[in-house]
Amino acid sequence: MTAHLHPTDDRLPRWLAAVVLAAAAWWLAYGHLTAFADAVIARLGLTRDTRLGEAVHFFFYDTPKVLLLLLGVVFVMGIVQTFFAPERTRALLAGRRTGVGNVLAASLGIVTPFCSCSAVPLFIGFLSAGVPLGVTFSFLIAAPMVNEVALALLFGMFGWRVAALYLALGLAVAIVSGLVIGQLRMEAHLEDWVRQILAGQRAAGAHDTPGWVARFEAGRDHVRQIFGKVWPYVLAGIAVGAGIHGYVPEDFMASFMGRDVWWAVPAAVLLGVPMYTNAAGIIPIVEALIGKGAALGTVLAFMMSVIALSAPEMIILRKALKPRLIATFAGVVATGILLVGYVFNLLL
Repeated sequence: MTAHLHPTDDRLPRWLAAVVLAAAAWWLAYGHLTAFADAVIARLGLTRDTRLGEAVHFFFYDTPKVLLLLLGVVFVMGIVQTFFAPERTRALLAGRRTGVGNVLAASLGIVTPFCSCSAVPLFIGFLSAGVPLGVTFSFLIAAPMVNEVALALLFGMFGWRVAALYLALGLAVAIVSGLVIGQLRMEAHLEDWVRQILAGQRAAGAHDTPGWVARFEAGRDHVRQIFGKVWPYVLAGIAVGAGIHGYVPEDFMASFMGRDVWWAVPAAVLLGVPMYTNAAGIIPIVEALIGKGAALGTVLAFMMSVIALSAPEMIILRKALKPRLIATFAGVVATGILLVGYVFNLLL
């Protein structure tokens, strides 16, 4: 189609100024999350040396972090999708190219050091941009589980062989799980408001090339559509995570994770799901458990379940996904994690 030329819009300077100021404020706020959380617990008379203080600090650090990411990602994705017709995006990543899309999405997860809740905004942004469901799940799984933070810490603590095997198996879980979920064709189990966004994109024409004012307005409207619906679930999810953060019963877990029984790996996965932290937070626990005699594969399966299948993540996802799709996601990923645990225990 021939692009229509747009006359200069007198609103553009105001939009540019607003976006620059908002971006500067976003960057400033994101760079002071730890200081903000420190100030909150100091004001409350708490310290991070106590379990309560650590939980409160976690909540006031992670909540603004995830909300800022949600705001920024949704706004940017609203602009980005104005450059691509939805049908073209879907055609690029669907059909025979779906496997390539899963590999690319999982690879993107390696360079995005997000915890599971922080990855959800990008997941929702990908969905709203018309990226196939299975491909978005490959990213959602890989981002918290296989990132440079996890790999660097594993390399430093256990050597390159463990880090390389973890990378290969973690990517395999993300790619294969996304492919399986994509093949199940579960788009009908997206919540209605998500499907309405997708339906609106299909109906939207791509005959004109919008100007920058229209692109900024699309980003703003995207935020209104998505952020307003999701933020209460973000608060609820992180509150659950904060409530159990710091209360990891290492001695109890090590008592069965070192046992040479078939049920040790499934028990470790089930124990990890209610917990919530990122790779940097869980790997020191992994090291402590191994130091107490736990099997490496069993502990890594526990680690994967904590950072890729956390209960807070499920609470946030519930706003966009129906229970059957969440259960399918959890079941497929848990199966992959179990296999990783058994393979590690077999090979190492």
